[in-house]
Amino acid sequence: MHCAQPSKDGLIYVCDRVSDRLQVFKADGTYVSETFLETNTKGDGSVWEIAFSTRSSGKVHVRADGANHKIHVFDRLAMKEIYSFGSGGRQPRRVVRVAQHRHRLEGNIYTTETYRGQRVQKFTYKGLAAVTAPNEGAPWPANKK
Repeated sequence: MHCAQPSKDGLIYVCDRVSDRLQVFKADGTYVSETFLETNTKGDGSVWEIAFSTRSSGKVHVRADGANHKIHVFDRLAMKEIYSFGSGGRQPRRVVRVAQHRHRLEGNIYTTETYRGQRVQKFTYKGLAAVTAPNEGAPWPANKK
């Protein structure tokens, strides 16, 4: 196990990093459910950290996927992925081994990177819209007009 985060409704979300899964338990230890992420991931696994959105009253959670260099956004109650973003690299908006992340009240996501990533990044919340590309890579270099 790599992380354990309680939600406001009393459930405990546990990151089983190497098994590429997130498990949910009641506070007394009773198993509730599980979901898998990037199951072809080898080595360090895909579920490194979880944080709950403060903007959506905890209806959304975000998973850091350090091995695949991504951030995955999930509907917490349905346990379904809404979208993901990121790709490996040291350029802005790319991530290397995301170790931790946090949502803040304004909806921004802050990430820290481990191993040789050695930085903090802020992903700014720009509002809600339809998801047109469920898996976004980082636009680098920026498209020129």
